[in-house]
Amino acid sequence: MRTMPDTLEVRSTVHASSRRLAASIAALAIVVAACGSGSPSASPSASAAMPSASASASSPASAPSSASAPASPSTAGASGPTTKLTVGLGYIPSVQFAQFYLAQQAGYYAAAGLSVKLGNDIDPNLITKIGQGAIDIGEADGTSVIPAVSQGIPVVYTATVSGTFPDVVIAKASSGITKAADLKGKRIGIPGRFGSSWIMLQALLKSAGLTPTDVKIVDFPDFGQAAALQQGTVDAATGYSNNEPIVLKNAGIDTVVLAVDAITPLQGPGLVTSRATLAAKHDALAAFTKATLQAMSDIAADPQKGLDATFAVVPDLAKDKALQGQILAASIQTWKNARTNAPYGTIDTAGWQKSLDFMTSLGLVPNPVTVAQLTDSSLLP
Repeated sequence: MRTMPDTLEVRSTVHASSRRLAASIAALAIVVAACGSGSPSASPSASAAMPSASASASSPASAPSSASAPASPSTAGASGPTTKLTVGLGYIPSVQFAQFYLAQQAGYYAAAGLSVKLGNDIDPNLITKIGQGAIDIGEADGTSVIPAVSQGIPVVYTATVSGTFPDVVIAKASSGITKAADLKGKRIGIPGRFGSSWIMLQALLKSAGLTPTDVKIVDFPDFGQAAALQQGTVDAATGYSNNEPIVLKNAGIDTVVLAVDAITPLQGPGLVTSRATLAAKHDALAAFTKATLQAMSDIAADPQKGLDATFAVVPDLAKDKALQGQILAASIQTWKNARTNAPYGTIDTAGWQKSLDFMTSLGLVPNPVTVAQLTDSSLLP
């Protein structure tokens, strides 16, 4: 599944986004021996789902990059000049980024005249580096882009990766929690009062006429809230629809998942670049976007392609192929916008407006911005 710099008022979580995830992976190892990754955005980013326990030693500096994977000889080496692109993904390489790995290994990028270097970093660093032009394009949460642009960071969201917002609240099926109103008075584990998971939780509570003061918020800065839920330390926890419910189910724990999409269409992970890079490398970024979306379509049609590409980058994840397959299948489900059923990559401008309005109502948009300032569809095929 993704965090904003401390100078901003909103930070996005793992996508999964945060992706100070080594501690959370160790915590989730209590639940299951191996689990699939994003953002932090977090982002999870992150984005963006959590990495496998077996990959917990990875870090942005040491994590393997699919840039080292060879392109297919049949498609690589397109004639003409080659444009170099640096691409930032979430904290630790994982099945969440299968489409990027496949596009790299199958030679889609090379065939488009691109020399792509994939790297990993936490969401706040990605947003900052993209805005500075140190990274050409990366995956970050839409809920990170809104406050960033509001505070003058020149980034823009150019293609949707997760059309369905992946952040959710999870509770044990045995808890009696079945709807947002049932959260009143309950202990809810979160990474902190920031980012996409925090915004999502406020939306869920508001839909039931509740505020954060009506529940007991328990902070887990090490992203150990899922392990705390498993242990009974909290009654519910924030997480990702394509990760924690699957990991917990594989540990024999049935869960109830409370999603926000039907309440407020918050914007999840997508491709983000800077305004300056968009102008300077428009055609190359368009080619990169097209190749990535093609890989998404290919994986949706044959998920094994995504698994194979991921295992080539993160061999440890192949230790539990069944679990990774479940996480990838759930991730594929988030790629489509359930409201619009639009093609991959499509930017839901109406949804962005609702997200912007909601975040403004929470006081998270200090300076007025418009959807036109936040998004740009010119890179889409």
